[in-house]
Amino acid sequence: MSVREDSIRLHARGFNCAQSVLAALGKYTGLEEATALSISGGFGGGVRCGEICGAASGAVMALGLAFPYANEEDAAAKARIAKLTMTFNRCFIEKFGCVRCQDLKSRGVPCDELIAWAAERAEEIIRENIEQK
Repeated sequence: MSVREDSIRLHARGFNCAQSVLAALGKYTGLEEATALSISGGFGGGVRCGEICGAASGAVMALGLAFPYANEEDAAAKARIAKLTMTFNRCFIEKFGCVRCQDLKSRGVPCDELIAWAAERAEEIIRENIEQK
């Protein structure tokens, strides 16, 4: 099953946008589905206040796990995740006009479209950069 299909399947089961994206990217993050769903549970609905889209949040969490910055002395890792996150955000904004959940909803953008796109784009970024890790 593709990450697109898996993310939409998860959303159809009742999981939020962040959960659906992060869990669908498990083969890249190393997280078991239950752990991914738990970590991202509070990120739906723009962190439950209409701010950053949960699909974008889930994708950025997956990027962080795929390209960890966990050592304060690792400037290269810090720069890499910053660059990859900015790349994702730029692409998201180019595609949808913003990353704010409330604004996306007011524009009528369906969550399934955001989820599928975010999962696929995060997968592309990971696959494009994995050999440089």
